[in-house]
Amino acid sequence: SEAGVMLRNLENKGNPWGMNNSTRTDWMDGLPFEIKIVQDQIPEEVEYLFWVGCAGALEDRSKKVSRAFAELLHIAGVEFAVLGKRESCTGDPARRLGNEFVFQMLGQQNVELLNSVGAGREHNVKIVATCPHCFNTIANEYPQLGGDYEVVHHTQLLGKLVAEGHLVPITPVDSSITYHDPCYLGRHNKVYTPPREILGAIQGLTTTEMPRCKERGFCCGAGGARMWMEEKLGTRINVNRTEEALATGADRIAIGCPFCKVMISDGLTSKQADGSARDEVEVVDVAQMLLAAVRRT
Repeated sequence: SEAGVMLRNLENKGNPWGMNNSTRTDWMDGLPFEIKIVQDQIPEEVEYLFWVGCAGALEDRSKKVSRAFAELLHIAGVEFAVLGKRESCTGDPARRLGNEFVFQMLGQQNVELLNSVGAGREHNVKIVATCPHCFNTIANEYPQLGGDYEVVHHTQLLGKLVAEGHLVPITPVDSSITYHDPCYLGRHNKVYTPPREILGAIQGLTTTEMPRCKERGFCCGAGGARMWMEEKLGTRINVNRTEEALATGADRIAIGCPFCKVMISDGLTSKQADGSARDEVEVVDVAQMLLAAVRRT
């Protein structure tokens, strides 16, 4: 029944929460610079189309990540644009649940839009996504629907900008951190190094790996559209994973996925409520950590 509500929201509103599409640009409010919104065609000077995703545009915790990432691109001088209110869900949760009809409907709609604005490989525009689910779907599943795009995850782009000297972490962050590999970034697409290189470039930050990491990483509990369903049996997966992260003794748990952010934040809140986790421990996206180090204090 929970999944049914989510699928109806995808069909009727184009996002899993059933929120109004007009709110998809609210995350930009108050930013000290203008973000280009694609009208007919992606402007010639734009190198990256930022696919914000449903969570990045509509979910409060993930909106902060979208803002941090946009700020970093602005600081690095990267020309980027967004689709704004014309974006809709990639269809990933529908396909994972087996509702191929809804996936095809959303996918074809998005491929038509991306092709019409000039996001294909032949136009030298790359797509960057902060959500590994969006990243995986657009890169690996949209070719089945006639969409051929060069897609990168935001940690890959940020890692490149740090390596090339466009983003320089100058503010030391005296903290310890452990990084959680999102399934659709790590095991599905073999992207393990960029997030770790970014964290490694931040002065004063000490990183500790969890026992289950990289190729042996463990899900946050949101994959396969479980984000929208309750777990009734055994131990909650997000709590299991949060306990493993807390056992490292780290002050922060770094993630690179909006679903992981929600699930591990919820796990941490429950652990803090029962007194088994320190109050100062927090869950942060790699982009948020980098922005804190790049900003001059």
